[in-house]
Amino acid sequence: MVKIAVAGGTGSIAREIIDVLVATKKHDILILSRKDPAAVEVRPGVTWAKTDYTDKAQLTSILHGVHTVLAFNSPVGDPNSMAQRNVIGASIAAGVKRFAPNEWSSSKFDELPWYAEKAKVRAYLEEINKEKKVLEYTLFQPGLIVDYLAPAGNLKYLKVMPLWINFQDRRGITLSDAEATYTLTTMADIANVVARAIEYKGEWPVVGGIRGTTMSDTKLLEIGAKVRGGKFDISSLQEADVRAGDIRSSWLPKFKDPNVPPEQSEEFSKIVVKGSLLSGVSESWVVSDEWNRLLPDYKFKDVEEYLEEQWAGQA
Repeated sequence: MVKIAVAGGTGSIAREIIDVLVATKKHDILILSRKDPAAVEVRPGVTWAKTDYTDKAQLTSILHGVHTVLAFNSPVGDPNSMAQRNVIGASIAAGVKRFAPNEWSSSKFDELPWYAEKAKVRAYLEEINKEKKVLEYTLFQPGLIVDYLAPAGNLKYLKVMPLWINFQDRRGITLSDAEATYTLTTMADIANVVARAIEYKGEWPVVGGIRGTTMSDTKLLEIGAKVRGGKFDISSLQEADVRAGDIRSSWLPKFKDPNVPPEQSEEFSKIVVKGSLLSGVSESWVVSDEWNRLLPDYKFKDVEEYLEEQWAGQA
C-alpha cells in the first residue's frame, strides 16, 4: 500500500483512474483540487486537499508522505505550466518517489500545437534529472482514447468529443492522398495499467507507451460502418489543401475552448481538424509499448471488439 496524490483530480480522465485505484483497496488516495473539499464527494480511502498550485511550501507540506503523484493539471490559463512545475518541485522537496506528468495522449506533438505545454513539462523533467536522477517519472502515452467514439450514454465521466471521425452521425473527414495512423486505447486499459504501474517493483520507464490497437483511419472507418450498420459519409481532402488551412469538408466538428470567442469557433475548429488529420500522417498518436511489455500478463481490449460491444443495439 502506498499513498497516491492526484493533482487536478476532478477531471474526467483522472476520475476514471481514481475509481480503479480506489477499487483495489490497496492505497490511500489524496486528491489535490482548487475546489473546496467540503463541496466534493466523500469516499473511503480518499482525502482532499485544496490548493491553487502557486505556493510551493504549501504543496510540499501536502505531499509529505506521498509515494506517487499523478498529474492532470489543465493548461487552460497556464501556458507556462507553472502548476505542474510547482507540483514537480514540491514532489522533489517532499521526497516523492514517482511522478507522472499530464500526458495521457500522444507520443509526439507534431501538428498538435495545443499540446505545447506538455512539451515544456517534458523538457523540465529532463532538465532536473540531467546531472542525476532526482525524480523517477514516466510519460503515460495511450494515443487516442477510443471511448470518445462510444455512445454518449455509455460513458461514466468522459464526454463524447466532436472528432473528425463521428460514429454517432456516421461520417468522417480524411485525407485522400495520405494515410493517417493512430493508436487507440480504451480508458479501462489505461486505468488498469496505471493501477498496475503503481505496484510495479522495477524502475518506471521514462517513455511509458500504453498500446491498445494501432490502425489507419481507413480501417477505423471500416469498423465504424460495420458496428453502426451503415456506410459513412466521408469528406476526402487533399493534404496540401489541409496544410494550407483550406478545410472544405461537407461538415465540421465543433470544437470549443473557453479561451476562444464564439465568433472564432469555426476557425478554431478548422485548426483542430487540420492538426488532427496531419498528426495522423506524422504518426504523433502512434505510441510505443513499454507498459505492454512490462506487464505481459495484462490483456488489452481489442478496439474493434470494444466498439462492437458499445454500439450493440444502438440505432
